Amino acid sequence: MTEPTLSETLAIDDDSVVAVVGAGGKKTTLYRLAAETGGVVTATVRIPIFDEEVERVVVTADPEAAAAEEARRPLGLVPEREREDRYLGYDPGVVDALAAAGVGPLLVKADGARTRLLKAPNDREPQIPAAATHVLPLASARVVGEPLSERAVHRPERVSELAGVEEGEEIRPSHVAAVLGHENGGLKGVPDGARAIPTVNMVDTPELADAAREIARGVLDGTTASAVDRVLLTRMTAEDPVVDVVMR
Repeated sequence: MTEPTLSETLAIDDDSVVAVVGAGGKKTTLYRLAAETGGVVTATVRIPIFDEEVERVVVTADPEAAAAEEARRPLGLVPEREREDRYLGYDPGVVDALAAAGVGPLLVKADGARTRLLKAPNDREPQIPAAATHVLPLASARVVGEPLSERAVHRPERVSELAGVEEGEEIRPSHVAAVLGHENGGLKGVPDGARAIPTVNMVDTPELADAAREIARGVLDGTTASAVDRVLLTRMTAEDPVVDVVMR
């Protein structure tokens, strides 16, 4: 029997608005979903140039019109090229208007992490559209065993506050779980009615799978948020990216 795709596992359809936050594979996740669904990739924050990941990127102040005029999919929509290596993102309200216009599925990069493996948001993050139906807070399994520092973690001082781990200490699965399942961490800004699916990515070895399952159980045991009923374990660069789904 064929393994379910990532989009099938997440139950994504044409009405879905998927906001991806956190660290450890946001862009890879977006591009995988775009390839599977033929959806529209956009952002509410800066996003690196991704023209090679979609059929076309349209730089426009009127994304609704651009989406209606351009039939090629997957499609990228961005408001401005900030410099040679990245685009700017839209205000979340613009993405809400796109969703209301029936442009979907919409796949949205909703915060940044500077290529780190784990992050916690600051006061201005994340920038999740109110129309989001799915929010995927990501963390990399590879961060387990690393010291809490800027080398592996974006905003380590925030992670320290949320997870009760001192900077320089070794990061354990329980620390990652505390961040992913925290209302000021991975679950920050999840709109009412949206599904939150914490995702542990880069599960590349049996040892990392063990650590990822420990993270998943810690998230499910540690949060009472009704939006969370499962944690996804993934290897986004693999042909079959879904490693496991840990249920409550």
